[in-house]
Amino acid sequence: MATPAIKICGVTTADALDAAIEARAGYVGFNFFAPSPRYLPPRDAAALQERAQGRIARVGVFVDADDALIGEAVAAARLDILQLHGEETPERAARLRARFGLPVWKVVSVAVAEDVARAAGYREAADFILFDARTPKGTLPGGMGLAFDWSLLAGGKGPLPWGLAGGLTPGNVAEAVRATGAPLVDTSSGVESAPGVKDLAKIAAFCRAARGA
Repeated sequence: MATPAIKICGVTTADALDAAIEARAGYVGFNFFAPSPRYLPPRDAAALQERAQGRIARVGVFVDADDALIGEAVAAARLDILQLHGEETPERAARLRARFGLPVWKVVSVAVAEDVARAAGYREAADFILFDARTPKGTLPGGMGLAFDWSLLAGGKGPLPWGLAGGLTPGNVAEAVRATGAPLVDTSSGVESAPGVKDLAKIAAFCRAARGA
């Protein structure tokens, strides 16, 4: 089994960014969704992107954001990838990909098998699908430490490259990779000591565990 790529999401500080780089993660996520405890204002992302340049790919996380916010974040953080974590339709994803000229990752929230099947609708609109756990209505769309039944992916993941998120921690990521064959794993709350506070030792442990699966 190939070693999965690793994304550390919700990074807001230079120390956490450096920890992700030192642990050889391939991607870092900057969260531009204001209600999140991991929110990173675009002006603050500008300083982090300078530290990240040439060392790790930068993924901007958006939830039903308008073009103005996305444009501001793209310019400030010099994003490599747009991650859409809301109810964005395939049409919306395709428009954003065309407008900003960046790859689009679409999060598909999963609770039942029919949710996984929705990934096929983004065949022509996105470049990558990230399967995450569906959160309760009225709560944040992600970063809550919830996992879904990984066996739901056994029936197929659709036509696009894909990754796994949702409740992944240093303690279960190896099992998740063995169970699903995920080519990319994504964690946020799973490497925190409190909501929005990254634990540098957990970042290192997560990356070791993912590579050792």
